[in-house]
Order: sequence, then structure tokens, then C-alpha cells
Amino acid sequence: MSSDASRERVIILSADDNGQGGMVALYSQLCRNAKFCLLPNHQASDEELSTYLKLGSSNRSIPPSPLKRFIEKHKSTKMALLIFVLLGACMVICVGALMPALSGNVTFFSLQILLSSIEGLEIEAKTTNKSVVSRISCVLLIGLFIMQHRGSYKVAFVFPPIIILWLLTIFMIGIYNVIKWNPRVYEALSPYYIYKFFRLTGKGGWVNLGGVFLCVTGTEAMFADLGYYRQTPVRVAFYCVIYPSLVLQYMGQAAFLSKNLSAVPVSFYASIPDVLFWSVFVVSALAVVVSSQAVIASTFSIVQQCHAFETFPRVKAVHSRRWIPGQTYIPEINWILMIISLAVTVGLGDINRIGYAYGIAHLILVFVTTCLTSLVIILVWNQSLTIALAFALSFGSIEILFLSSYSLKILKGGWIPLVLSAVFIVLMYVWHYGSRKKYLFDTHNKVSMKTILALGPSLGIVRVPGMGLIYTELATGVPASFTHFLTNLPAFYQVVVFVCVKTIPVPCVPHQERYLIGRIGPKSYRLYRCIVRNGYKDVYSHDYDFENDLVMSIAEFIQFEAEGCSANAEGPADGRMAVVRTSGKFGTRLLMSESSGFEDRSSIPGALTVTSSKSPTLKRLQAIYERESPELITRRRIRFELQNVIYKDPRVKEELMELIEAKRTGAAYVIGHSHVKAKWNSSFLKEFAIDLYSFLRKNCRSPAVGLNIPQISLIKVGMNYHIPLKWISLKSLLLACLKNQVHQIANIFRFYDGPEENLHTTTTRLHSWGSMSSARKQP
Repeated sequence: MSSDASRERVIILSADDNGQGGMVALYSQLCRNAKFCLLPNHQASDEELSTYLKLGSSNRSIPPSPLKRFIEKHKSTKMALLIFVLLGACMVICVGALMPALSGNVTFFSLQILLSSIEGLEIEAKTTNKSVVSRISCVLLIGLFIMQHRGSYKVAFVFPPIIILWLLTIFMIGIYNVIKWNPRVYEALSPYYIYKFFRLTGKGGWVNLGGVFLCVTGTEAMFADLGYYRQTPVRVAFYCVIYPSLVLQYMGQAAFLSKNLSAVPVSFYASIPDVLFWSVFVVSALAVVVSSQAVIASTFSIVQQCHAFETFPRVKAVHSRRWIPGQTYIPEINWILMIISLAVTVGLGDINRIGYAYGIAHLILVFVTTCLTSLVIILVWNQSLTIALAFALSFGSIEILFLSSYSLKILKGGWIPLVLSAVFIVLMYVWHYGSRKKYLFDTHNKVSMKTILALGPSLGIVRVPGMGLIYTELATGVPASFTHFLTNLPAFYQVVVFVCVKTIPVPCVPHQERYLIGRIGPKSYRLYRCIVRNGYKDVYSHDYDFENDLVMSIAEFIQFEAEGCSANAEGPADGRMAVVRTSGKFGTRLLMSESSGFEDRSSIPGALTVTSSKSPTLKRLQAIYERESPELITRRRIRFELQNVIYKDPRVKEELMELIEAKRTGAAYVIGHSHVKAKWNSSFLKEFAIDLYSFLRKNCRSPAVGLNIPQISLIKVGMNYHIPLKWISLKSLLLACLKNQVHQIANIFRFYDGPEENLHTTTTRLHSWGSMSSARKQP
């Protein structure tokens, strides 16, 4: 316990990520200080965030360590690191499913054995207690997870008093048992008794180490929940309250067992004075609920963070007043945890087997945390390899020793976390693999700026009033889904904004630094880009405030661009786009007000108001839509107006008026509805991964739900993605042409899914070369 206390409180807590803890926090620090992220969406502007680098992190002037260069150079090493992190995340999920089942079973099993022993019915209880305990535990688990769905905000204020009362209770009971049964039990604190224990027990002592480890489980939740508290209060609470209470309680149980060895199965409840028995039992049951609540909340948090890093399928993260501030509720994960907990409780029906499963899951989680912290010491804290190895060997060897004793329990329930983690790792890595391949495919097939410029200001289509928000994963360039939409429906909105929602490897992004606005093409095209940057702890809330912030940000960008504020402009991302940050004048460029009606009228004297160009028929249809979707009423009430100022360039005023008119007319959201398939020449394993990824995309939450986009304003564009897992060799085409194997060329082009211009160029060159070859053959 002392070793775990020094490891967790002194070193692990110091490896926080701007006040946040957990598995993803460690991985995030590694990704920021080295090129470990496999998804290539990093931009130089991301490093200018105020939360990107913290005090004491890696310095650019320090030469990179050999380990850093080795990992960055080998893609397989980065993949192995990601899988190792996913293993730790999967163990957090397993702990979230196993701990509630274990806690409930232990509480009621101990109570029934104790009451049966008191009544002299111990023999009969051995045959009946398992089914009764399972039923009671299942009822408790169902109620616990239903409470997650209803929210814990209204009852959260009782959680701290329950834990404080529980710690004081076990503290007083420990002192009572030490004084009453064996005051000399304090001698067991000497390290000599560790040697004596193994000398007397031999192999049996090594086997029983697993049960000893269960005394210190739960410490990882303290690091995972670090974001809700600061390091100093956590350390003070542990060393001054938690640690003394636990030590005295275990010493009290040892003193009690020294005189009552037959009470080993129920040593805690048997050592309680009869007068306090039922009071302590109620407090312990409440403490079980609170601890299970904390573990389940940690599971929700780790799933949300994994989803932010594109390593977990899309889920709906709910964040409202029904939950504790800072916590997230995920319905799908809640019911999955409940099903696993009920299946383990009913299927195993033995608290020992559930304890073995929980112990293995927690041990692997602790070991993964130790290894990642060692990497943080080298790559983030810039310490020597010797210090990192000393930390890893000092604590990792102890964890491996405990884990080796648990290896004998794998067939007795320890296989559960291994099987569950294997399933989750496959799903999580396949999702990340498919997302990465899809992103690379989008990057390879994005529309070039030359093509956009060739279309002219109207883009070769009819521009209608309104604002079109096109969601894409690309931070640069125009996605292929946009041209696909224009090909099938040659009309689009006057103002087009390409919105990219990306996750930065930081816990949170300040609101004033969240939006990056830029322009695509000349000003007359009215094409803009908005990059929404979120941290892995941020909950993306897409409501009418986003549209208002977007309009204000674009107006800020337009006037910054006109004023020539080069000091605030960053380098162009794709040759045509300059990203500008918001300044202290943000919100003063346009006047925003909330009107009581929906007609177009001015409410501010002296302001320049733009009137709507909609026909009466369209306005009647809009009113019908708004009655069907009440959330649109609030959107329509927000009105923007130009300030009555003189603009040096009249084109700036014209562009701002078009922006206001587009916002007033309404915004439509365009999302690509893609169908991902593997190419014909892919290997079986890669084809299985892409097919599984496609299956997960079809059956998980849609992007519109994850972004909270109103369905009435949503447009989906269907796209077929043939992921190029193996490129066609041009050499095979040339050889086929030389050998006049026309059928082979036809078969190759039949499955070609590359860019059309590349296909046209290749066939033209082959045709010309084939004609020249035929001419040379003639005498």
C-alpha cells in the first residue's frame, strides 16, 4: 500500500495534462511533444493554443531523444503504442463493468453469511446464498444504471458526506479492534514480516498476493478524475484522511482475526460492534453506490476521450444540468456496462471469480499507466533514460509480480477482462484504421484550387440566398462531396462555409481560440472555411450559438482582411486561405439582437438592415417547418445588422450584407453520407477491417446526431469510398500494353477508382505509345 501510495500520489499525479488525468491525458502529452499521432490532421496553428504546451514540457530547443526519433521513424512502433493505450482504455471499461458487480455481491454475500452464522444456519446458507445474493445484486445494479440515465445532479451533494462518514467509520472501528483484540498488531508494519510471510507460506504466499492487491484497487480512478480537483487537495486528502483510515482498518481486521481466525470470510462485518452493525452496513452500502458511480463516470469519460481521438465509434455524449458539472453521460455505454455487469453476476455467481476478473483488469490498467508515465518522463519532462527505467523497474516489477500470481486465476474468471478487452481493442482499432484510411482517401481526392477557379464566381451553378454549411474532415482544400453535390443538383447557397470539426490533443480549447476562419478562392466566390477546434474533454454543443458565433467570426475575418491586419493573419494553409484569430473587437463588428417576431423589420435606429428576398410561398413553408421544429424559432429570432459606419471599400459592406442576408434566410447543413468499401485487390485482413468499419458506421450514431444538427436543416450527400489499400502499379499497365493483353488492361481499368484526370492521362499516353509501337513494327 505504501508503494502504491508513493507511486500514485507523488509521481503519477504530476504527469497531469493541464490539470487533467487518465490514460488519454498521458497519450495526449506524448502526441503533442512528438509525432506519435497516426491521423495526419495536425496544423502549425494548433501549436499556438495557450493550452498546447504546459510549464515543464518538452522544449523545442532540446535535441530529440533517440527513443523519440525511433518511434517517430517507425509507423509500426506508433501503432503498437496506440494499441497499448487502447489496452489501458479497455481495462477502464472492464473495471467500470466489474466493480459494481463485485461491490454489490461482496456486500450482500457477507451480510447473508453473517446472519446465517448467527442463526446457526451456516450449512444451509452455503446452498442458498448464491442465488439470493445474485438476485439482490441484479436489482441493485439495474437501479444503479437507471440512476445514471436519470442523472445524478440532484443527489450529488450527498456523495462527499457519505464518503467522509464511511472513512471516519472504518477509522473508528479500526482503532476499536486494535485496542480490544491485539494492541501489538502495529508490529506488522515492519518489513520483516514480509520476509517472514513468504518464508512460512512459500508458493502459497505468492498465490495469495492477488488478494492482497485488492486492498489498494481504486487508486487509478483518483488519477482519472483529477480534472475535477487539484493535485494539492487530492494529496492532502489522501495522506491525512484516506491512507490513515485504510491502514487502521486493516490493522483492526488483523487484530480481530488474530483472536477469531474462523471469521475470515466476513472479517469486516464480524468485527463491527453489535450496536453499530446495521448503521455501518447502511453506510457501507451507500459507499458502494458512490464508488460505483465514480467508476462508471470514469468509463464515460474515457469513452468520450477515445471517440475524440477517432478510436471509438460515434456515440451520443450528453451534458446537461442533470449530471454533475464536467461529467458526461453516454446512453449506449451505460446500457452496455449494465448488460456486462448483469451477465457477470448471473453467469459466474461467485464473488471470488468476479474478484479475480476485477483484479486482473485493474492490474493491467496500473501496469499500462506505469509504462506510459515512463515515456512521459523521457519525452515530456526531458529526463534521462536512467530515471525513467528506475521508475518503471521499481513499480513495474511489483505489478508484474502481482500479475504473475493472478495468472493462475485466469481459468477461474480471470479470462473475462481479457476477452472483453480483446473485443473492444478490435473494434476501437478498426474504427481508427478505417477513419485514417478514409481521411487519406479524402485528402488524395480533394478538389484542386485550379478546378475551383476554372468554374468562375458562380461555380457553374445557380446561387440562391442562404448559407450552406458543408461538414468535412479536411482542414484544407475542397472535399469531393461538394462537387458530387453540384454535379447532381447544380444549385447551391450564396454563402458557402466548409466546417471542419477537429480534435486537438489538449484537454480543453478556450472559446476565444476555438474558431479559425479563412477564405477559399477570390472574394467574389463567397467561399469560407471554419475550423472548429475542440479538446478531448470538450463536449461539442452545436446549437444556434454556433451559427451566431460563425457569422460574427466571418464578419471579423472580412474586416480584418480589408484592414490588412497582417499581424493577426497566419500563413496560408493551401495557397488561398489565410486564417485569422478573433481579437478584442470580436462582437463589435455587427449588431446582434433578439426580435419578438419573424418579419423583417429594423429594431435599432440608424442601423442598416437587410430585407429578405424570399417569396411569400417560401415564407409560408418556412412557418410550417418552424411549427414542426420549435428549436428553429429561437434561431430565427436572432438578427444581425450592420453598424452605421463608413467603409473604405464598398465591397466590404456588400459582402457583409450578403452574409447577413444569408444568415437571415437560413442555414442548411450538408454532410457526406459515405459508403466505405475495400478495393478488389485488398488482403483478407484489410478487407475484413474495412468491412467491419463500414458495418460500425452504419450501426452507430450518425455524424448529424453527434454534432447535434437539426434534422429539418440537414442534407446528406451519398458518396462511395473504395479505400485504396493497394495501389495499381503503372508497370503492370505498361507490360500489359507491350504484350497486347487488351483483356488485362480492361480488367485493371474496370476496378480503377482513382482520380478521373489521372485515368484519362494514363489511357491517352498508353494509346499514343501503343500507336507509336505499332508504327515501329511496320516495315
